[in-house]
Amino acid sequence: MKRRVLAFLCIALLLAGCEQKMTSMPRVDPLDTSELFADGASARSPVPGTVATDDAFDAAVAARPVTVDLALLQRGRDRFDVYCSPCHDYTGHGNGRIVQRGFPAPPDFHSPTLVSAPDAHFYDVITHGYGAMFSYAARVPPADRWAIVAYVRALQYAEAAPAAEVPPRLLSRLQEKGQ
Repeated sequence: MKRRVLAFLCIALLLAGCEQKMTSMPRVDPLDTSELFADGASARSPVPGTVATDDAFDAAVAARPVTVDLALLQRGRDRFDVYCSPCHDYTGHGNGRIVQRGFPAPPDFHSPTLVSAPDAHFYDVITHGYGAMFSYAARVPPADRWAIVAYVRALQYAEAAPAAEVPPRLLSRLQEKGQ
């Protein structure tokens, strides 16, 4: 008898909590009026300084000119070594450590296609990914993406630089090492 009374009480308590108030929840459509705010608008303006994360913002950042100097190239090399070299290797030929372990090889930065590609292409690939490469937008800030692009361009130039443009000090070091 006690079990039946206890079961009945439990069922009664559960049924008492089943009033469906969620079916008539108040809602406000965008740009409707609302009594909640003093100005009567239901939508709020973005907070000053809010940064959009859509393609229009990326295009604006990608169009930003960058001054290339030694500090930018050093930062680019540092970020390249951290984020890019595991796949692209330190020279940009696409034979990094993970490729040596069976992962598909990325494109060679020294290929004619990538040498002639605009800087915005490299920036876009870092931002959105390409093929097996995932997006680095959350890991690499825009300024560092530009630094990486500048360093990739330096790698490409170094590969094809005429011997007459190699500084004599560097040339003598290379000759000492037998390269």
